[in-house]
Amino acid sequence: MTQETVPALTSAEAPTVRDRAVGLRVSGVDKIYPTRRGEVHALSGIDLDIGRGEFVSLVGRSGCGKTTLLRILSGLLAPTAGTVEAGGRSAWVSGHRNDAVFAEFGLVFQEANLFPWFTVADNIALPLKLRGVGKAQRRARAVELCGTVGLSGFEDSHPRELSGGMRQRAAIARALACDPSVLLMDEPFGALDAMTRDRMNLELQRIHAESGATVVFVTHSITEAVFLADRVVLLTPRPGRIRSITGIDLPRPRSAETEASAEFGGIVRDLRTELDLED
Repeated sequence: MTQETVPALTSAEAPTVRDRAVGLRVSGVDKIYPTRRGEVHALSGIDLDIGRGEFVSLVGRSGCGKTTLLRILSGLLAPTAGTVEAGGRSAWVSGHRNDAVFAEFGLVFQEANLFPWFTVADNIALPLKLRGVGKAQRRARAVELCGTVGLSGFEDSHPRELSGGMRQRAAIARALACDPSVLLMDEPFGALDAMTRDRMNLELQRIHAESGATVVFVTHSITEAVFLADRVVLLTPRPGRIRSITGIDLPRPRSAETEASAEFGGIVRDLRTELDLED
């Protein structure tokens, strides 16, 4: 692997993620999986534009293709048909990923997937190490991100010493290490208890506001989707198609009081009704 040396920038020189955030455009995307019993049509005719710095939640029944779409957006899975663009650049060319595009993406999965033998700081700084960034600069960035995600003081701890929520904070920090213009999240809080999940939603809202990155967030929770998103995209059961896109015109920052409001409750209720129509 060719290592990339990333020079230090002064605060005046360094572009913010908000400045570098890119929009995404998905046009006519299909995904078909070949199996022993025939083809499985996972996605069909997906058209979706996501603005710079926007937070979009994907919801739908299990098997509707939410994770498949996210994997296509993240460069882990090639679409069978259609195109994906990030900042006007093609993400997939003739079935091959454009690595230059995906180098600016950060990914967070349901499991934190931290290396148990690394400290929190070393886990967070791993993407920088792979890019050839020097040790001192990696450490400084890891310490900075620990502060961002509320892990200050735990830089030298190991994953086994952290709670589930703290491990996910570390995973988010790792995804932010290279200042991604796009952050893709696949049910990152699905394995957490309800109280921890609520706290993590508040944290993610703050992190998104500070970073300005474009976020695509997969969840089974309509309440979570509405609380976090600027828009909620509802997918139909297989093959996954976009049934509706709902704008969430609620003031930020959002809080527990937001969830108690009649407007929030009405949006959640309408989306649940739409979801029930798919049964």
